[in-house]
Amino acid sequence: MSLISPWRADFPGILALEAEGQTYLDSAATAQKPQAVLDALLAYLAGGVANVHRAQHLPGERATRAFETTRSKATQWLNAASANEILFTRGSTESLNLLAYGLQHLLSPGEQIVISALEHHANLLPWQQLAKRLDLELVVLPLNDAGDIDLSAAARLISPRTRLLAASQLSNVIGRWQPLAELLALARAQGAITVVDGAQGAVHGRHDLQALGCDFYVCSSHKLYGPDGVGLLYGRSDALSRLQHWQFGGEMVLDADYQDARFRPAPLGFEAGTPAVSAVIALGAALDWLNNLDHAAVAAHETALHGELLAGLASRQGVRLVGEPRLALACFHVDGVHNADLAHLLSEQGIAVRAGHHCAMPLMKGLGLSGAIRVSLGLYNDGDDLQRFFSALDSALELLR
Repeated sequence: MSLISPWRADFPGILALEAEGQTYLDSAATAQKPQAVLDALLAYLAGGVANVHRAQHLPGERATRAFETTRSKATQWLNAASANEILFTRGSTESLNLLAYGLQHLLSPGEQIVISALEHHANLLPWQQLAKRLDLELVVLPLNDAGDIDLSAAARLISPRTRLLAASQLSNVIGRWQPLAELLALARAQGAITVVDGAQGAVHGRHDLQALGCDFYVCSSHKLYGPDGVGLLYGRSDALSRLQHWQFGGEMVLDADYQDARFRPAPLGFEAGTPAVSAVIALGAALDWLNNLDHAAVAAHETALHGELLAGLASRQGVRLVGEPRLALACFHVDGVHNADLAHLLSEQGIAVRAGHHCAMPLMKGLGLSGAIRVSLGLYNDGDDLQRFFSALDSALELLR
């Protein structure tokens, strides 16, 4: 019997794509939105918009209350100690760039920034460019054969010169939870600042950031079934207090004259200008939707569907998985077939997958690949989606071979 998603009907975008003959298997890039998120967007936009934190009128008070309610929901979702530890940004990429700028005054030439070999460009390039500017050493932790960060190598490479560690929670290419607890402990033992890229991991299960013990954690709304253009940056209170301001403008000011200014602490001190009010409010609706799910049922569905995906790929001759994926996605390449050609033929059959280096070009180069096909799953996907994918894959491979 084909696996059924009990949440599929919540997603009008999925149903619309299905009516067009499209099968969406690219949720690691961006997820479709449940009706509750669309309703929240429309209710705010149609009910009278206003700026937040700076008006005494009713529309402004209402918008501010809804905006700050999302901050409280995010605090609960990530188990932060305080709502003041949650900052709104434009997404994970902006959050990581903010950190690279805001922490640079704590770093000195000759010190080390440590990342891993599996990082997305968003968690590589800000640190790479910071290392170039400040004459720092960028240390890259290798992976083991399964695709996990090699902890033995990490224990050797993380040193008293290590001032910052930045690592992904869940790889967008290999699809494995990384051994963060052990890795963060190694960094903390050296007094290093710790940054976790949760862009892929945040949507899967619940995460206790106080227990994890990182200094900073970033994630994006659009991968949490929320709108695009907004993200979350968590920072422990003592870590945020060391962060220097990076954007300047309205609302983040305590006092200013023509010669000098004093700025608010987090969170408002890092949210200069008019924020994405409607997107933040709709993100709150996405978090409500996620919170109301049966999390045991979600885990069971994700596990079963991913297992079906891996079994189908393993049964096809010449298909090679990248690493040993455990959750949500699978990257693969096919002997003698270019990934772009295969993706084109899949698209012609209505199958939406991702092809290329997946914004992890150094990882692909290290694996000796020019690119790969990525199939990534959302809660709306079901067994019929995979059957359509495998049928299209077989047809495409028959043509290409």
